Amino acid sequence: MSEFDINISYPTEQTAYAERVKRIILSDGTHTPKACVVTYGCQQNVSDSQRLKGMLSLMGYEICEAQEDADFIIFNTCAVRGHAEDRVWGNVGATKRLKKQNPRLLVAVCGCMVQQQAVADRFRESYPYVDILFGTQVTHRLPEFIYKRLSGGKRIVELALENGEIVEGVPVDREGKFKGYIPIMYGCDNFCTYCIVPYVRGRERSRSADRIIAEVKQMVADGYKEIMLLGQNVNSFGKGNDDGINFAKLLRMVNDVEGDFRIRFMTSHPKDCTEELLDAMRDCEKVERHLHLPFQSGSTKILTAMNRRYTREKYLSLIKSAREKMPDIAFTSDIIVGFPGETYEDFKETLTLVKEVGFASLFTFIYSPREGTPAAVMPDSVTRQEKGKWFDELLRAQDTIQKKYNNEAVGKTVRVLFEEEAPEDGYLIGKSSGTYNIYVKADKSKIGTFADVKINSYNSVLYGTQI
Repeated sequence: MSEFDINISYPTEQTAYAERVKRIILSDGTHTPKACVVTYGCQQNVSDSQRLKGMLSLMGYEICEAQEDADFIIFNTCAVRGHAEDRVWGNVGATKRLKKQNPRLLVAVCGCMVQQQAVADRFRESYPYVDILFGTQVTHRLPEFIYKRLSGGKRIVELALENGEIVEGVPVDREGKFKGYIPIMYGCDNFCTYCIVPYVRGRERSRSADRIIAEVKQMVADGYKEIMLLGQNVNSFGKGNDDGINFAKLLRMVNDVEGDFRIRFMTSHPKDCTEELLDAMRDCEKVERHLHLPFQSGSTKILTAMNRRYTREKYLSLIKSAREKMPDIAFTSDIIVGFPGETYEDFKETLTLVKEVGFASLFTFIYSPREGTPAAVMPDSVTRQEKGKWFDELLRAQDTIQKKYNNEAVGKTVRVLFEEEAPEDGYLIGKSSGTYNIYVKADKSKIGTFADVKINSYNSVLYGTQI
């Protein structure tokens, strides 16, 4: 056990189940069982899948990429938008053929999508070849579920969403060697009218700061250079804990960990973005100069209908304050176009806000109704075609802003983390503390290291030279 583990271990009961699974799947001695994890959705789901892989490895499975090679396939699903759900139905359906080809194959579906009762009922009734269905708060029990199914038990359906316990010590199989995620909290208390997350992830629960710091120290000791702190709303971290450590204080604690690494976080709700947090970002040299602050709509009327609990003016005041404290900060955001009741005049308020702030990049979506949310039953008289026109107008405006943002980068010197090989031979992509992705001529052995780079030119991508 590492000196950083502070005696956190995977629950004994689940460890015992993992050993039993291993004995079963390795019993013939001639076949190496393989498992494939298919992930949809956000960074939180990616982080959850790394824990699924960690548990599967503990059980003796070899992780593989191709479903055709697997003896166990698990789909970790997303419920935020309909498109992701449609993909899940099709891909899970394709496993019926795979099960005929491989009688050993088990299929599981978990995550946010399964937590919806109507979805779970459809899986029960129309997908009898799915062996295991489980929700977002029982992920740590995967060894138990697999053992019971392998032992001849009936199909597993476990959707408990009452306890909200955070189980520590779950093994993690991190895919990257220099960038990694640390969940700091789970759930959401905001109940935005368009969002299904509070209903499928449960109420907010924060991990203890000492366990987060222990995980940070372990990742730094393992050579990680970028750590992203994750939560549905990291700005409300600490609510309900009795140690008085909020997110601003946690950032300072992570920043104080020894080592050469940098810190990102996602996602921040504007209603909980405080001056204390902005001060912490300014003061902490390892915290990146990037704030992802979703505003969703530039119209206060629509923000009220969304139950976002801030105004256009409040959002812009946060941007102003952050820029005063950190002139080099980069902003990114999420926008929903065509929320029920939105008019073109409301949309134009979004457009003017985008132009006023000058975002480095945007994640933009046309409103997608989620069954079970208040917005799904709100009157909506604007056609999808009309919303598409607004959406295209927004994309054109942001394209102009983004080109200006990149052109203004030319001549700057920035510190980058080399992340991957670029499409151009001999170049790597380095990411700055903000959001610049820069093509730099460098050997691939430099991936996962920092370098100072001068940005020389912009021609659809930024180019730079190590200095």
